[in-house]
Amino acid sequence: MKRLLVVAVVLAFAVPCLAQTAQPPKPGPEVQKLAYYVGTWKGEGEIKAGSFGPAGKFSSTDTCEWFAGGFHIVCRSEGTGPTGKHTELYIFGYDAEAQAYTYYGIMSEGGSGSSKGSLAGSTWTWLWDGKAAGKPAKYRITQVEVSPTSYTFGLENSVAGGPWTVLMEGKFTKVK
Repeated sequence: MKRLLVVAVVLAFAVPCLAQTAQPPKPGPEVQKLAYYVGTWKGEGEIKAGSFGPAGKFSSTDTCEWFAGGFHIVCRSEGTGPTGKHTELYIFGYDAEAQAYTYYGIMSEGGSGSSKGSLAGSTWTWLWDGKAAGKPAKYRITQVEVSPTSYTFGLENSVAGGPWTVLMEGKFTKVK
């Protein structure tokens, strides 16, 4: 019984000491590439008529910041388009096991979505599967870093294995 008590006392002091010396994980170089998005961005562009709604112009302001720990970027977007006001909350991260960037977002219209991304040079590519007019579809967003304060983007889909069709195009400029 005494041995059990001694072991318990030793563990009670040893565990907090071990916890104090353990270092928290640090984000890798892939995560640091997401720093490009930190700040406030003004966007504008054009939506084509299609599965995302009617055609028209859109504008938005997106504000992005590092989440505690430095592994994810959290963004809030507010904008207007052909269907009225739109808000979104989205998160960027990096999945080391899948060796892919991640996106997850929720929208004020009730939708949510996730995608996997990659970065080649100055081009980000985000892919996901969905539906368009009840048929299976693939979606792709391509963002090209034009400068440290500007990027262009295009959203396309391919319905049932058909050709890629442009749904939206635009440009974002960093304002702070």
